[in-house]
Amino acid sequence: MPVEIEQFMCRSDNFGIFARDPASGQTAIIDAPEEASILAAIKRTGWTPTMILTTHHHVDHVEANLTLKERFKLRIIGPEAEMARIPGIDETVAEGSVVYLGGERIEVIATPGHTAGHVSYHLPASKVAFTADTLFALGCGRLFECKPPVMYDSLKKLAALPADTVVYCGHEYTLANARFALSVDPTNSALKERAARIEALRADNKPTLPTTIGEELSTNPFLRWHDPAIRRHLGLEKALDAEVFAEIRKRKDNF
Repeated sequence: MPVEIEQFMCRSDNFGIFARDPASGQTAIIDAPEEASILAAIKRTGWTPTMILTTHHHVDHVEANLTLKERFKLRIIGPEAEMARIPGIDETVAEGSVVYLGGERIEVIATPGHTAGHVSYHLPASKVAFTADTLFALGCGRLFECKPPVMYDSLKKLAALPADTVVYCGHEYTLANARFALSVDPTNSALKERAARIEALRADNKPTLPTTIGEELSTNPFLRWHDPAIRRHLGLEKALDAEVFAEIRKRKDNF
């Protein structure tokens, strides 16, 4: 059976996410942005967490680590490259590491860019990926600790996942991302239709996630560096893919 997912809001725009293996009842928290929202979700679902899968060290992803660890005696797993900055970490992971949630295999993908040690978690049997602040719906994370080629390589890894992979991200940034996406890919009909759906969802205060790899490949400019229309719009018809990505990221930073 595929994992069960519970997604909910934390802080102002973070997503809290639980993944539960129904056979064993084991439950992972994907990052721990805020204790109160997580405790409310635990009460609502009745799921008792057994681990935290940390993607990166930023405070809005680890703030509740220590309080949740003390309360539930859970295990905290996170990237080896950032272990000194992740509160309460018990086990480190890196590219190619495997973690198990009950019988569910979780594969670790190194996705640096937003931070130097960021990782994403892929559950191939359930066709789910948790990409936190690397890949957003219609966007990608700001490059705080790495140069554009590093994030480009990370996004290539995620873009290569099966198209039907369901993607859960770290923040509700999709409306702003859609408006930017239209500025660099204005003739994309699929993007226009998606942007209209996003406007309606946010007007009703509904989440825009999850998304899928396939949907991102067709509409997310940060995965569409090869697209001739985007290249023409940017005046980069003959540029390397990584150069196109870098220009898109630069424009988003200044949008």
